[in-house]
Amino acid sequence: MQPYSLDFRKKIIDIYVKEALSQRRLARRFGVAPSFIQKLLKQYRETGSVAPKKRTQQTPTKLNTEQLAVLQRLVEAHNDATLEELKSLLAAETSVQVSRSTIDRMLKKLDFTVKKRHSTRMKRKLTGSNRSG
Repeated sequence: MQPYSLDFRKKIIDIYVKEALSQRRLARRFGVAPSFIQKLLKQYRETGSVAPKKRTQQTPTKLNTEQLAVLQRLVEAHNDATLEELKSLLAAETSVQVSRSTIDRMLKKLDFTVKKRHSTRMKRKLTGSNRSG
């Protein structure tokens, strides 16, 4: 998600200073969350800046390198497994509980795809039935 523009942030501060509106009314007026207004005003009071903060640290992944290696091995051994099945297999091997979306993200990180492909035989049957005559 992109941060709100600097102009938008300045406009909120200007209205806050000129009209002395409550944080909730500001949030309603500009269609943003009250928590955003609260954080913006706090940042403005403490630093004098309304610029979006830079992210300094990436959130660490849920699985460490050993667990990722186990997941990779499981995918190679069970290449037809669903995300839910991989989740269960990983939990059984490592005792680590993660969500299906985490499994999906980790597979992308490992450069695996979970897209199932139709067999050649099925494709021929589908294309053959579309022809008339």
